[in-house]
Amino acid sequence: MFDILLQIDSTGMVKALAVQKESVMGLLVKGGILMIPLAILFALAIYFFIERLIAIRKASKIEDNFMSIIRDHVITGNVTAARSLAKNTNNPVARMIDKGLQRLGKPIDAIEKSMDNVGKLEIYTMERNLNILSVISRIAPLFGFVGTIFGLILLLKDFAAAANPAISDIADAMYVKMITSATGLIIGILSFLGYSFLNTQIDKTVNRMEAASAEFIDILQEPTK
Repeated sequence: MFDILLQIDSTGMVKALAVQKESVMGLLVKGGILMIPLAILFALAIYFFIERLIAIRKASKIEDNFMSIIRDHVITGNVTAARSLAKNTNNPVARMIDKGLQRLGKPIDAIEKSMDNVGKLEIYTMERNLNILSVISRIAPLFGFVGTIFGLILLLKDFAAAANPAISDIADAMYVKMITSATGLIIGILSFLGYSFLNTQIDKTVNRMEAASAEFIDILQEPTK
């Protein structure tokens, strides 16, 4: 691709100059062989972000009246219906409540501890593979810097062998070698943002689990009808 630039010469005449416009893909290819692991890291970051986002959103979905229905069943002594509802609801809150319903008749502390154990397992499930994004956010910039340094070493070696390299040639070559650093930084920043966003979504779900657990304990302490 070419851009047309207008230039006024010393005689006042306007000249049209064709300047080659570099495509993004062509620019990335010039980054060298270390662009391959950077591309792999980017693909992994996208995959694990989407995979965790779907899993976390699925875990956070729960009907607004879920705890109200559980409360009505427990207060009326219909534990079977309460357990049926909890078992047929596929999310961490429902599994915690189901564990609490299984422990009915035991001391409140024992019930609460059992629910906390289930909650910890559910949090671990939501956080699974999430650290991969954190690792990518750290090592992608390092790969980029290594690519730039390695490229500059080879570049300086070539210019040392040249008789009289032009400044423009040196500038153009260094410009190309900085591509890996820029790419690594971009991948690292995007991975870190994705990691932080997913952590925020997990925290929201954990808060909802804690609220549901506290509400269930309060329900057990209410007088039955």
